[in-house]
Amino acid sequence: MTELIETERLYVEELQSIMEGYYIELDNSELSHLIPPSLENKRDVLFGNLPDIYEFHNKTFRGELENCAEKPELVGTCFLKRKEELKVYEKYCQNKPRSEVLWRQCGDSLFFQECQKKLDHKLSLDAYLLKPVQRITKYQLMLKEMLKCSKGEGSAELEEALATVLDIIKSVNDSMHQIAITGFEGNLSELGKLLMQGSFSVWTDHKKGHSKVKDLARFKPMQRHLFLYDKMLLFCKKREETNEGHEKTPSYSFKHSLKMSSVGITENVKGDMKKFEVWFNGREEVYIIQAPSMDVKNMWVSEIRKVLQGQLEACREASHQKFPDNIYSGPIRNVKKMALRQSDSSSPESGFRRTNPSPNTRQKKGWAQRRLPSMDTEDFETIPSSGEESSNSSEEDGSNKNGDSSRYRVQLTYDPRASHNLSLDSGEMVQFLEEAENGQWLVKSLKTEETGLVPSCILHSASEGDIFSDMCTAALSDSDENEASTWGDVSEGS
Repeated sequence: MTELIETERLYVEELQSIMEGYYIELDNSELSHLIPPSLENKRDVLFGNLPDIYEFHNKTFRGELENCAEKPELVGTCFLKRKEELKVYEKYCQNKPRSEVLWRQCGDSLFFQECQKKLDHKLSLDAYLLKPVQRITKYQLMLKEMLKCSKGEGSAELEEALATVLDIIKSVNDSMHQIAITGFEGNLSELGKLLMQGSFSVWTDHKKGHSKVKDLARFKPMQRHLFLYDKMLLFCKKREETNEGHEKTPSYSFKHSLKMSSVGITENVKGDMKKFEVWFNGREEVYIIQAPSMDVKNMWVSEIRKVLQGQLEACREASHQKFPDNIYSGPIRNVKKMALRQSDSSSPESGFRRTNPSPNTRQKKGWAQRRLPSMDTEDFETIPSSGEESSNSSEEDGSNKNGDSSRYRVQLTYDPRASHNLSLDSGEMVQFLEEAENGQWLVKSLKTEETGLVPSCILHSASEGDIFSDMCTAALSDSDENEASTWGDVSEGS
């Protein structure tokens, strides 16, 4: 506890020297002639949100830690209380690469030399700008040591505080990789929280397309850096770049993406326990992902499960809110007529739109323009042994070709609150009739002959029955009998 308080005081003093000796001096008219042109109007780039960090520690956090000197069991609560404020470090670390580039351009200027001389600092400014990054890392080390010595009162809060700091460090690390993504035309901030990122070997299996590309993709892996967001999974190619003789910095060239609302997951792949699959559209395209270790695989599978489970719950909630009970009280033929009228009127409130019942040809926005993801042959490595091949091998490509593509198997027991929605049991078969808004489908139960709306995300193409029965673990269900889950669209880029 003594070390934590003493180092906190020293840290605040160092931040103060930076603010007063460099940051404020940029407004000193007597030194303005020494400021390099490359630094003009770029103070926020060089220092980032350092003023916010200094204010937080100087006015708040240092004092609260000092108050724990006689009661170290309260230090965990102190960190938990300031959980949100500590996230200022995420923004600072995200800006750090830009700051370093600017420093390399102007760090040897007379302005900084004069400031350093006045402060009598042995180290230049760039060493002090690294202090916040070092500090947030130091917190986790000290909390770990305190946790080892802590027994009883306050230990639970210490564990939670350590988890909070580790989560901030993880977010900082992830964000440092995220800002290096290039070629993605969308807005990364709209994809939700960045949950995971890491490098993997990836095999692809496309049931449609040129057979040569299909074979090449299946048997040779590509090295890809994956970014998992709440709403999307990005596949990027990692590139190492050297900047003006300095150490290599990674960049990530965007290759393609999968909407998380459109994917399913198979947790185990035959031949290698470190592999798992991400797939969509009745396994028309499958991405076999090999993690560097079982721990990494388990973390990714767990996080993907959470995303899919959350989306299923959101889908269920939307179905209860969007469709008033009196809309679909009539027989099925009236529902279809209403759908046709709404489709012809092109009203934005249209509940249904006509579609082809085939799961592989449903009309989606931009579907006709969909391309296979780009594959760089220079990334391919050696062909894996037969024991490593994924369970979705070539003999499965032709399985159940004669199956009815408009029939679906229910993945999860569905017990709706709305009267127009259909109650279904896991494993039950249904006939696709119409596609509605908000991920809802109008289906007919082949068991009860009843008709109603259900979330499309709980259905799996019956033509994939053999593959479904071979899957190892569920993506959404907590029961052993439910072995896979699927949605059906993909967003890709070159």
